[in-house]
Amino acid sequence: MMVYFVVASLLGLTSRIEFSFLNFAIMAVGVCLAIANFKRYKHDRMPYLQGFGTGIITAAVSSLAFGFFFIGVTALRPDIMDQIHARDLFGLELSALIAFLAILLQGAMVGVIISLVAMQYFKSPDHKPIEGIE
Repeated sequence: MMVYFVVASLLGLTSRIEFSFLNFAIMAVGVCLAIANFKRYKHDRMPYLQGFGTGIITAAVSSLAFGFFFIGVTALRPDIMDQIHARDLFGLELSALIAFLAILLQGAMVGVIISLVAMQYFKSPDHKPIEGIE
């Protein structure tokens, strides 16, 4: 996400909000790779909640790193905040701190949703929760 943001800012695409959705695709790939790697580590016997938590933690850590990176970039180049203000989606009161918190919130929400969907594919074949209820 950091490399993509640098490339987008060099190309002047930070003012176009629709290009920021590629961050979600990058995060989806990262979360799925983390869950798949954890499943290989557990020899295909990964409990559902451990895989789900792995995806959420991966998304949270990547969002946190990207948020701090964003604060660093805005400290070095304050004109990037002006480019983001160009659309006036968040009002004139958008600061680097509010953007950091928005990045964390979006990352956590997207991480939960992606992990939930990805775990339907990555769950262990012996995971049958309905059979034990009788």
